[in-house]
Amino acid sequence: MATLSRAKIDCENWTMIIRPQRRWIDLRLDALWRYRDLIALFAWRDFAANYKQTILGPLWYLIQPLLTTVMFTVIFGHLAGLSTEGLPQFLFYMSGTVIWSYFSACLSRTSNTFITNAAVFGKVYFPRLAVPISILLSNLVTFAIQFGQFLAFVAYFGLTGAAIQPNGWIWLTPVLLGIMAGLGLGFGIIISSLTTRYRDLQYLVTFGVQLLMYVTPVIYPLSAVPDKYRWLLLANPMTPIVETFRFAFLGAGTVDIIHLLYSFAFMVAVLIIGILIFNQVEHTFMDTV
Repeated sequence: MATLSRAKIDCENWTMIIRPQRRWIDLRLDALWRYRDLIALFAWRDFAANYKQTILGPLWYLIQPLLTTVMFTVIFGHLAGLSTEGLPQFLFYMSGTVIWSYFSACLSRTSNTFITNAAVFGKVYFPRLAVPISILLSNLVTFAIQFGQFLAFVAYFGLTGAAIQPNGWIWLTPVLLGIMAGLGLGFGIIISSLTTRYRDLQYLVTFGVQLLMYVTPVIYPLSAVPDKYRWLLLANPMTPIVETFRFAFLGAGTVDIIHLLYSFAFMVAVLIIGILIFNQVEHTFMDTV
């Protein structure tokens, strides 16, 4: 009798109750907030482990976009002679590289959520969305470092008299980051959910991200695309983001509020679909590994 009474008291003192998911869309934001320390821990783990046990360590966060920009400048700027709308070629390609790197990193790394965390998911309970959200945060730290480097080059070229005109659209940068994070998260968790059954899809992610870059104005401006093909690029929700970012900091590019609203609506739709699939797959994931 004493044991039953003690158990009843313990039940009344519980601070958390784990319930099954009963709705199609169940974000459980309160649970994510309770596990914010775990999300921060995962984010720091991902950031610190990325270049752990390498010779240059965190310097790779600066070297990688720099080398990519130099390569684009030589190949597409000097050899191919692609237009940069009168902007310094180095800044043009660096702006595209920095903004695209954040999106591609979010998409690529969240697409492996279930596969890379199978051991953890099978041992302890926590909101599964905590992992992809932590990836967005760790990539945001990386973006901040690379963005700081980009601003340093913008300041340098500005002082040397380059034809760049930063403007008020700069204040829209957090919105652009939010849309990119939502797109990366939505597409990533859709792919991650599908790879629990179709493992070969994970091998297509890297190729798919590279292919998507070529239908995004990263290495060329939207204005250089013939009108009859421009609709194809505008159907890509990343196009208005890259163009707006470049216009905001360099003063050249195509900015249209309607296109940005389209990117936002596309992001919301992909995010909802991704969460629906993610919530259903997490119930049966351990049965398929």
